[in-house]
Amino acid sequence: MPNRRPKLEIVAPSASPEEAAAVVAALERFMRDFAPVVVEEAPRANPWQRAALLEGTGREPDAPSPWGDPVPWGG
Repeated sequence: MPNRRPKLEIVAPSASPEEAAAVVAALERFMRDFAPVVVEEAPRANPWQRAALLEGTGREPDAPSPWGDPVPWGG
């Protein structure tokens, strides 16, 4: 994943290099701490695979299954 964060730079003639570095470091830490977490979306259930699993195990389509889909078809 590419780095999408902007490069921070302080433009303040009255700030010392140490002060500017401290402000930039604080802003970078803030952005790192509060950045949204990227979560991959779970793969969608394949209805054909589900039908085959139900048929192969003799289960009813509307009954809860051991495959983690208590509400068939995302209900």
